[in-house]
Parts: sequence; C-alpha cells; structure tokens
Amino acid sequence: MSALLSLLQALENKQITARELTQHAIERAQAQGALNALCTDSFTQANAQAEQIDAHGSAGQRLGGIPMAHKDLFCTQGVRTSCGSKMLREFVPPYSAHIVDTLAQAGAISIGKTNMDEFAMGSSNEFSDFGACINPWSPADDLRVPGGSSGGSAALVAARVLPFATASDTGGSIRQPAAFCGVTGIKPSYGRVSRFGMIAYASSLDQAGVIAESAQDCALVLQHMAGFDARDATCRDLPVPDYSAALNGSLRGLRIGVARFDQSGADAAVIDATRAALAQFEKLGAQLIDVEIPQQQAAIACYYVIAPCEASSNLSRFDGVRYGHLTPDAKSLQEHYEKTRAEGFGAEVKRRILIGCYALSSGYFDAYFLRAQKLRRLIAQSYAQLFQRVDLIATPTAPHLAPAMGAGVKDPIAQYLADVFTVGANLAGLPAMSVPCGFSNALPIGLQLIAPAFEECRLLAAAHQFQLHSDYHRARPPGVEAFAKGLGGQKP
Repeated sequence: MSALLSLLQALENKQITARELTQHAIERAQAQGALNALCTDSFTQANAQAEQIDAHGSAGQRLGGIPMAHKDLFCTQGVRTSCGSKMLREFVPPYSAHIVDTLAQAGAISIGKTNMDEFAMGSSNEFSDFGACINPWSPADDLRVPGGSSGGSAALVAARVLPFATASDTGGSIRQPAAFCGVTGIKPSYGRVSRFGMIAYASSLDQAGVIAESAQDCALVLQHMAGFDARDATCRDLPVPDYSAALNGSLRGLRIGVARFDQSGADAAVIDATRAALAQFEKLGAQLIDVEIPQQQAAIACYYVIAPCEASSNLSRFDGVRYGHLTPDAKSLQEHYEKTRAEGFGAEVKRRILIGCYALSSGYFDAYFLRAQKLRRLIAQSYAQLFQRVDLIATPTAPHLAPAMGAGVKDPIAQYLADVFTVGANLAGLPAMSVPCGFSNALPIGLQLIAPAFEECRLLAAAHQFQLHSDYHRARPPGVEAFAKGLGGQKP
C-alpha cells in the first residue's frame, strides 16, 4: 500500500487524527528546516483546518486530513505567494488558485508554500529570493541541488516531511527535481489541469502537477486537480478518468519507444540505470522499440526562445504600481520602473527577460520567435507520428545526477542543456512523468515516460506496474524515517 493510502486508512480507522497528523508534519518541517524547502508557513491555518475535520468528519473528502504544501507560484488566499522573488515578497493574494481550492475541498491541509526558483526560472532551486534549497540526499560535505524549479516540493516529499506537494512544469520543473530527489512527479497534458491562479512564467508551456512518493499517490492527488475550469481559456472540457482504477492495467504488449540516449551526452551511470529499468519493463511484458526523439537537440533552442519571449510579456505587469516591490526613491516614472524591476528581479529572471525582449524586437522577431514557433509545430507533429508506432516513450529524466551547489550559477548554459530530455513534452503539450529507477554514488536517478496527449492513465499505469516490481521509490535519504513512523503506531 502506498504512503498516502496508508495515511488515509489510518485516518479512516481513527488510529490517528487529522490534528495529530498535521502537527506531526509541522514538526517534521521544522526539524528539516536546514533544507530551506518551505519558504512560507501556514501552520496556524493548517491546525485550524485539521481541528475542523476532526470535529465534523471528512465525509466526501477523499484527502481529508492529509497535510501537504503548495509550490509558491499558486495563489493562496490570505497566505503569501511570492514566486520566490523579492518582487512579490509581500504579496498576499485575495483569492486562491483553482487547484488550491479543489485540493482544499478534497480535505487536503496545506502547511505552507514550497521554495522555488524565482518565477520558476531555473533548474536548481538556487535562484530564489529565500536562498537555495538543499537536496535531502546530499552528503554533509557535498551539498547538491534538488533540481528546479519545483525543488522545494521535491525536497519535502523526499525527506518525508509530507506525502505530496503541488508543483508546476514549464520545461521539466516537476520531472527533473523528482529525478534528483528520488521521488515520483507527473506533468499532465497541457489543458488537463487549470492554470487559474498560477503565476505565469510561459503561459503556453506552464502546467500544474504533483510530486509524491509513488505513481499510486500521484494518481490519487491528480484526480482532485484535473478537470475543466471556465476561468482558464486553455483548460480542456474533457471527462476526467478514474486514474486510480486505471493503475492495474497490464504491461503486456505495451510498446515503449526507447530513445537513443546513449549518444546524448548522458552520464554512464544514468544510461545504465535507464537500461536496467527498461529491461524490467520488458520482463513485465512490454515491447521495446528503438526510436528517434523528434528534433531533440533543436527542442532546447526552441524552448529557450519561446519561454523567455512569453516571460518578457508576462513579467511586464510587475511594475510596482499595482502590486509588488516598490522602490522608495524614484524621482520620475521612468526611474520608478527601472529601479523597481532592477531591485525586484533576480539575475536569472533579468537574463531571460532580456533574451525574450531581444527575440521579440522588430529586427529579430522573424528570425527567432517566428522560427521557434514553426519548429514547435514540427516537434508536436513528429511526436504525434511517433505515437502511431509506440504507446509510450522512455528516456532518462536528466542526463546527469544532481549537480553540486553553485554549478548552475557559474554556468547557466550547462544548466539549460540539462533540460534536453524534458522540454519536448512541454513544447508538444504531452503528459510526462519521472519515476525513480536507480542510484549512483548514493544519488537518485529518474526514468522519464512520455505519453500521447490526455493519456495520463497509460502513463500512471506503466509507472505503477514498474513500482510494484521495484523499491527505488521507497528509498529514503540517510537518517530519514517514514513519514508517520511512531505516530499512532503507524509505519506506512
């Protein structure tokens, strides 16, 4: 039984109360404070919600009494939402994001907001106004990044502070941290989950998702996140399948397209772990088929034109007039804009805004942005053609292990290139997930699975069947106990 289902069963059997479970999560969060994974707490509100559930029951609330946390780009009414930026350090939203509301209606209890790269721009969680988040798997003398931009969410789940946390993915920001932290993360199809109340980085690429210990837990949480929301014009009005019921599908006859990742520059340890995981899929009845990932190298360049272009437009609203950081000593409107943005945005955000402004300028629009959009269409079409031959595509999630702290700051281009396996799914709007598949030098390795659009069931079922025959997702960092060990006698 998965960690989340074990906790739900204990709550239902009254072996523990929602208040006990919530307080336990808060104490674990405080004990793991050195990870710097929680940037804003809502402990008082969480305890009050837990007491309400204990007093009145959680009938109809499938996640009733389960503590969790939201990535700090999902608006939370009455609780600071900063996007990891000085620009929004004092912003308290007057409303909540769609998924915040739906998970609260399902009974989930948020204990706070998770640290992240500023405005989701980064792959290491070092670009945060709150400071870097630390990977729980780091040796004490060799600190590693948890990945980004959802590094805080992945770190909290990996350290068993919480059974799940929300996350978002623009070019790999769910899957890469999940791989680096040894947990499971799913990015649904673009349009499957409402983006209402999610502060945008690149609107045509951003998608909300979840990070948890296992595919089974991801399926349970995604059930309460997915669905149509008229407030998001890109949200698709499609029936939401029963993801948990779909988990038991057999792998026999499943066609998995295996990318030629051995020529991608990936580390040997990553290649070996990926091959071993695929051999396990083959033992379970899947058929492995060699394929070429559509325009894999070109996808990086395509992504790093389109995403900064959209970011430069989206972030133009942060001018210190309506909300956000306000410079105290500007002497003119022009100086106000310049100083507000210079002080409010960090270096990586400024870099991407400038790239976007350059690519959208009158002399370069056709050469960069328009060509990137044409390439994006070709990439999507190529994936569609490929899925006529295979049911899933498998690659490593990241080409290397979690890097040492500071490496990405010193070499941003190397950090961008680490997205080589993940950006394609965002450009094509496809569902994809990372599943723990091995270790090297005591650091986790992730396997990425990609499915056709709106085939999350196929994705989750394949991951679940693999996890029924592997224990990588159950491994915990040294010194970390199971989430509820010793609480009410539960040891999930």
